[in-house]
Amino acid sequence: MAKDIKVLRKKIKSFDSTLHLTGAMGLVASSKIRKATDAMLEGRKYLEIITNVVDDLIKCPECKKSVYFGVDKKTTEETGESEKMAKLIVIAGDRGLCGGYNANVFRLVRDMDNIDVVPIGKRAYDRYTTDLNETDDDMAENNVFESSEYYSYDKAMELALECIKEFREGKVDRVGVVYNKYVSILTQTPEVKWLLPLERPEKGEVNTGIFEPEPMTLLDDIVPQYVAGVLYALVKESFACEVAARRMAMDSAKKNATEMIENLQLEYNRVRQGKITQEITEIVAGSGK
Repeated sequence: MAKDIKVLRKKIKSFDSTLHLTGAMGLVASSKIRKATDAMLEGRKYLEIITNVVDDLIKCPECKKSVYFGVDKKTTEETGESEKMAKLIVIAGDRGLCGGYNANVFRLVRDMDNIDVVPIGKRAYDRYTTDLNETDDDMAENNVFESSEYYSYDKAMELALECIKEFREGKVDRVGVVYNKYVSILTQTPEVKWLLPLERPEKGEVNTGIFEPEPMTLLDDIVPQYVAGVLYALVKESFACEVAARRMAMDSAKKNATEMIENLQLEYNRVRQGKITQEITEIVAGSGK
């Protein structure tokens, strides 16, 4: 009986520590949500504007032969050429304890074949990089992985130029981003957004507007900004999803820990009351003799 009380007391203390930890992490996530969602909304505004500009340009007759439209699938099937590798930028978090945020992205990538993965976020780096001989501290010091929380536009432009170069040289036939789309604080869905090749305009869609400089030159200049802008916006959106997912996960963990403590406290009180009753019974029985 004494052993049971000691074990229950130890469990209550353990869950109480978990309750304080999850509560603190939930507060940290809550403090980051506003800033993260503001950055996401600003990224969406920029994304909408630059996408509209690119859409206007690709509808110009002069841009029909742009290299950014890639090779037509019908032409590839006729020549019998094999499908080239796709460049896939996978955005995950730097930390765990955020529900299925990271797992959902990895599950989506798992179903894809013939891809070259570029990880953003420590969790993605750990999963898709095999030569991890350094410790976490060494990795952080050498900055061998790109943090999803502190990702900059300069890094996005650097990666965009690299992807565009490989696409123009024919080393890859597609460039895409796997990220989490922010639906609400309760819902985040993993999606793939293909950046290159650009989608050809539908028949009948023609833009005869006047551009300065000429549309082809303007398209060549704006595509790197488009790819970098989309990538940067999606990283910010993914981080907002991570913060929201962690907030909900910590709230759920806090609720479960509180419930477990209440159940253990009831059991502890029953065992303690049973022990007191037993001692009183033994005293009464002893005095009767």
